[in-house]
Amino acid sequence: MTEDGQARKMAGEVWKIYWNEYVKNAYVYGSEIQFHAKDDVEFKNELMPPGAVIKRWLSKVNYQAMRIEPALPMIDGEGRYHISLDVSTESANELILKLIFYDRYDAEAGSQIIRDGEADFQCPLKTFSYEVQLVNAGAKQFHFHSIIITEITDGE
Repeated sequence: MTEDGQARKMAGEVWKIYWNEYVKNAYVYGSEIQFHAKDDVEFKNELMPPGAVIKRWLSKVNYQAMRIEPALPMIDGEGRYHISLDVSTESANELILKLIFYDRYDAEAGSQIIRDGEADFQCPLKTFSYEVQLVNAGAKQFHFHSIIITEITDGE
């Protein structure tokens, strides 16, 4: 415990998730997507409706069907995590992150919406896999850098 009696948040493992695939799990209808670097993907779409999922990252995939590897780390229902979105955009409220948790039968076990670009989360105990969605909330253009997931451990 710290002097004021609060447990301090400490970081455990840290994972950086990038936008690796051009077309897989991305909103490509009328979109211009340019890969400037591993951590700089420019996205433009003047006509995309709010609420549309721009990009999805998955923790479990069928490689034979999709030909991609899982982009998200395996996490457990007992751990606590912090997720943050690293993007360059005109307004911070133009993009939303949505976490969707699935049980072993691929039924939705819970979800969380993150409007401010970062938040702490803990997945339901019965979580077997999950996905992260980047959802449009009025963005027309942005530069995506990464999503960072950090394990939270309470320490002295």
